[in-house]
Formats: sequence, C-alpha cells, structure tokens
Amino acid sequence: MASAAALPDLAVTGSTGGLGGMVARQLADAGFAQRLLVRDTKRAPELENSHSFVCSYADSGAARSALEGVKTLFMVSAAETAERVQEHYAFVDAAAAAGVEHVVYTSLFGAAPDATFTLARDHYATEERIKASGMGYTFLRDNLYLDFLPLLAGPRGVIQGPAGSGMFAGVAREDIARCAVAVLRDPAIHKGKTYNLTGPEELSMARAAEVLTHSTGRTVTYRPETVDEAYESRASYNAPQWQLDAWVSTYTSIARGEMAGVSPDVHGLTGQDPISLAEFLTRPVL
Repeated sequence: MASAAALPDLAVTGSTGGLGGMVARQLADAGFAQRLLVRDTKRAPELENSHSFVCSYADSGAARSALEGVKTLFMVSAAETAERVQEHYAFVDAAAAAGVEHVVYTSLFGAAPDATFTLARDHYATEERIKASGMGYTFLRDNLYLDFLPLLAGPRGVIQGPAGSGMFAGVAREDIARCAVAVLRDPAIHKGKTYNLTGPEELSMARAAEVLTHSTGRTVTYRPETVDEAYESRASYNAPQWQLDAWVSTYTSIARGEMAGVSPDVHGLTGQDPISLAEFLTRPVL
C-alpha cells in the first residue's frame, strides 16, 4: 500500500450509500482523487483515482489509520441507532487524532439541544464535538429529504402523523450532494460556515400529498394524528422507544414550525435553484 503522504488527502464516507455515493461520483467526475472509507471494500464504487479503506465510525483504531494524511473529510451521518452519537464521537476523535484539518458534516435543519425532533439533538451534539476537536468544519444542515416523502405514504397511500398544518422545506438529496461537492472543491472558503439546505418551497404534509397524487398518478392523502394516536398506530412495529420517538417527532417538529423556512444556501453554493417536489418526482433516478 502507498504511504499516507502519497494517498489522496480528501476522504469520503458513505460512498456505498445514496448521498455519499453521489458525492464520490461527482468528485471523481471532476478529477478529484479520494479515499473511500467503507465497511466492505467489495461494495465500494469503482472510481478513478479512488482508494478504499475499511473502517467503521465505532472502530477508532481503524478510522485513525484510514485517516492518516487526510486534510479534508466528508462525514455522512451514520445510520440511525441508539448508539449513533457515541459512534460519531469516536469517529470525530479519531479524525482529530489523525490530523484531519477540516470536516464537512451532514447535519440536520434545526439542530439544537432542545429540538423537538430527537435526531436533531444528536446532530447538534455531533456538531459540538467537531467544534471542540479543534478541526475546521462546515455543517450542511439538511431539511427533510424529498426522496423520503413517497415512502411516508406506505402501501396504502396514506401519510399519517401529528404534523398538523405545519410547514417544511424539503430538499432533494441530489441538491445536498451538489452542495457538498461545492464545499469540498474549495473547503477553505467554507471553513466555520453552517449552511441550511432546503428546497425552493414550504410544504405542508397535506400539500405534499396533493403533489404526490398529481405527479405520480397514485392517490396519496394526509391523515393528521394526535401524538397519542401516532404512538398507537406505530406500536405494531415493536420498535425500540428511541426509534418511536424519532418517528413521531419528525412530525411534531413540523407542527411546531421547526422545519419551516426556505434558505438561499443551495443556490448560493451551486448557482442552481433547488429542486421542487413536483420536479423531483419527474426526474430520473440517479
């Protein structure tokens, strides 16, 4: 294996997933060499000038070894688990110990210690750990993924939850990837910045259901629930309490206005207007 000094000084996590995969491919297409940090090298995308390293967020030793010589790290938030914050902490600490200079982290819109959406608190905690590490940082705070909305309707075509008439400004994963690449191309000018990544419009769940119906030909409706009803309707999944809380608070955060507000940051970073829900539903899958 080449020495750390001879390897790319840009590292990308999540390349076997949706968002990280988009970012890695766009960077490769733009001529950037990169280290792909993956759990299984057999699943790593085959990209020009890329080198795959096996590590996980929880394995500090392997992460530190994989990050030796890296200057800029794109850190996609880990899969949602009860241990995610601790895994993030371990990885951030390993990155700092390895000498990483700048972390670009995919966070969440409205991240705060007292956020209604429980997972937004996790993202805030990770942001604070990165800040305390002494590494430079850029935070990409993503609103609700437009890509996720069709899945909320389930097989019966019903979006149900305690979102009331609250609004959110959903963003396409494609736009988030373009923003990440823009930052990674010239990270120094984005050091210390937090960007709120939203779509071009505010949507209620009822309006989202209307757009889904019009654009897909499938009848989708929104059925408001109380918080108690939301927990009851999800009880059959036998999910752990932290996951139930996350599912329900996705909706209550919208009801309380914590996912509302359109940001200019996607256009500011990419020079392109963000994709609307109607446009997203007619675009080819990347």
